[in-house]
Amino acid sequence: MTRRSCAIYGVGIVCASLLVIGISLIVAQVFQTLIHNRLKKEITLTEGSRVFETWKNPPPPVFMQYFFFNVTNPDDFLDGAKPIVSQVGPYTYREYRAKENVTFVDNGTRVSAYQPKTFVFLPERSVGDPDDDMITTINIPAVAVMNKVKDSFWKSSMVSIWMNSLNVGMFMTRSVNELLWGFKDPLLSRIHPMNPEIDEYFGLMYKKNGSNDGEFVYHTGEADFMDYGRVATFKGESKLSLWTSEQSNMINGTDGSAFHPLLSKTERLYIFSPDLCRSIFMEFEKDVKVKGLPAYRFTPPRDVLASKEENPANEGFCVSPKECLGTGLLKVSVCRKGAPVVTSFPHFYLGDEKYSNAIEGLDPVREHHQTYLDLNPTTGVPIRASKRAQINILINRISGFPKTKSLNETIFPVMFINETVVIDDVSAAKLHKLLLMVSLVSNFPLVLVGLGAILLLVFIGLIVCECKQKKSTKEDTSYSPVSNKEADEKNGSSYVALTPVIDKS
Repeated sequence: MTRRSCAIYGVGIVCASLLVIGISLIVAQVFQTLIHNRLKKEITLTEGSRVFETWKNPPPPVFMQYFFFNVTNPDDFLDGAKPIVSQVGPYTYREYRAKENVTFVDNGTRVSAYQPKTFVFLPERSVGDPDDDMITTINIPAVAVMNKVKDSFWKSSMVSIWMNSLNVGMFMTRSVNELLWGFKDPLLSRIHPMNPEIDEYFGLMYKKNGSNDGEFVYHTGEADFMDYGRVATFKGESKLSLWTSEQSNMINGTDGSAFHPLLSKTERLYIFSPDLCRSIFMEFEKDVKVKGLPAYRFTPPRDVLASKEENPANEGFCVSPKECLGTGLLKVSVCRKGAPVVTSFPHFYLGDEKYSNAIEGLDPVREHHQTYLDLNPTTGVPIRASKRAQINILINRISGFPKTKSLNETIFPVMFINETVVIDDVSAAKLHKLLLMVSLVSNFPLVLVGLGAILLLVFIGLIVCECKQKKSTKEDTSYSPVSNKEADEKNGSSYVALTPVIDKS
């Protein structure tokens, strides 16, 4: 056997081995299972894990934007006209939210933490000065007090007299800073000495700068990767006691900052939000890319805030049968000290059109008002997010208060927030490297199959060359006659062998 033949046989054996091994590994998914198991162990809330430090102190900057609805015709509205509002904003703040008092509990299977939030104003990202810009909006403290005393003739009469003497009406004009972080309200100040539980100050974000929502206890994900970051208890409770059904009071999902690895497009993600006093869910919408990183976009569908007629499961979020609002709204008075506060998506996006049509100046647009989460499916890391929510006040005629006699029931928008985060460049680079390693390990069997396919082509080429060479050698060594005697005879010629004669003369 020649060297050439040995080489051909060797290439063939190696080629067959690579193809068999590679295809077997692909079918068995050995390397994919190996890297997935590694991810499940690495992405846990345990000391020394790949994600623990970034979970405690997230590096990507979080920005909170506030948009206000300035009322331009308050007097006409009180006379029964359609309210007209103009959107003012954003007023942008950098949000710092490092976790504190991080402690492992239940033999290390869970971890507790507090998450205080601190806000720093960013003038370069804002439309104006929050100290100087004035907003006319519904007088929320007055509406809350009126609703609180409406069932008592004596109390309502007294509050009505106080409002007239203090020149307190249904609307107020305050600076952005006052509306956000608090101001001393004259009506609340009058009530405070008789009822110390009522604070003299009011603000949409009053006492929330530097404070926390309470203690969270999270599952580490070490026992089951699907539990990574899932909220176990909030303020020491495993469920709420605010709503009217067991399902509505369940604390489901994470706090929105962490999700389990190996996400599927078919699953429903749950998020517990203390601001909404409930859990919501999100579903896959589309594939996106952020800074070159692949991501699944999850968004809350219409069902989340659908009416009980559209989604019977939401009946548990009705404060009472009479206070069950339509699609797109959630009354949260149960966790707002009884104030008639209603939450929705901005501009009543995903809500019944009657709510946005009732206010001139609203225009729900998916691009600007949708809440979404862009999650890397391999690691579950949020690489871009936008949480958007609107604060509204339910106003209507209130017995005992002549100022409200011409009012129709209206869900009045006050402000909406847009809390955004995008992965920073350093974190994106680290995630790129991790995904590259995962891809290389997972696709190693494909590399083997690819090499086997290349060698198969080389093997076929060598076989073809070998066949051509053998054919060429055979043709070169075959016998061919000098002349054809029978043919010459047919042509009338003869062959005569002559001996040369030497002329001796």
